[in-house]
Amino acid sequence: MQEVDSVSRNVTVGLDGTPESRAAAEWAAREARLRGVPLTLVHAWEPVSEPLAQAALLEAGTWLRRSERGGPGTAPAADWGSIAREAAEGLRLRHPAVDVTVAHLSGRPADVLVEAAKDAGLLVLGSRRTSGLAGFLVGSVGTAVIAGTDTPVILVRAGEQAADEHVEDPVGIPSAATAYRPVVLGVDTRSPGGAVLSFAFEEAARRGTALRAVHGWNLPSYFAYGLPAAPGLDAELGRRDAAALAEVLRPWREKYPDVPVTEESLAGGAAGHLVDAAGDACLVVVGRRIRRGRLGAHIGSVTHAVLHHATAPVAVVAHD
Repeated sequence: MQEVDSVSRNVTVGLDGTPESRAAAEWAAREARLRGVPLTLVHAWEPVSEPLAQAALLEAGTWLRRSERGGPGTAPAADWGSIAREAAEGLRLRHPAVDVTVAHLSGRPADVLVEAAKDAGLLVLGSRRTSGLAGFLVGSVGTAVIAGTDTPVILVRAGEQAADEHVEDPVGIPSAATAYRPVVLGVDTRSPGGAVLSFAFEEAARRGTALRAVHGWNLPSYFAYGLPAAPGLDAELGRRDAAALAEVLRPWREKYPDVPVTEESLAGGAAGHLVDAAGDACLVVVGRRIRRGRLGAHIGSVTHAVLHHATAPVAVVAHD
């Protein structure tokens, strides 16, 4: 079983003063408390030219800032210091057990965060909600960081609150005092990734909650073309996939006997099933296969869809 040694290392969060990054910082502080490790706020800034700084619209999540006091390409030290200082002070008040530090770094935000992630056990970023059916916007920085680091990355939505991770109380009101919702894990039985399973089981154990393992398998091609199928073939395929899922999870269930596990082997695309399951989850865990080649890093279609449409925080864990 492949595992990752990330529990004893600090939690790092990217902070730019936006609502989504503040929600990410709150989530990161709660995670740091659960892990018993320090929290580092990384404030990255990239100098920009005068024309770009004056543009009416800048891409959300690019983390570009221009100081009212300085000229083109001048680091807004006072503004940045105020944002980081106020955020850190607030986190220390709300999470007194967490050691909070701030790192002010200059450079391309994606590069800065990828570098900061090397010394972290977990990197947390914000993601904002878009209008209509588009779901959530991960942004170019978030996408580049996820693809560029082997450290687990959590995407947290703007407006995410502690109560959202917990089941409702007896009168139907969300409360941070109740039990955690399940951790949802996307399992690829052909390439399960030990680091992904280890991360998901550890997060469930840390929260004292259940793990909901979801695997999607493709229907035979005759369904698409309306051709007749051999009697019972689809049911047999379902049984085989369920058995494969059980075999992947077996050693991890033995290692974490106190984590209740629900196995769901479902016909159809995995992304849709994971997005549906996210509605009742405290965390969704998916994998990203490490691919280093001429075409660069790759996130994967299922992980990409979950990042953009799941309503719960999403953890992306790199694996071989």
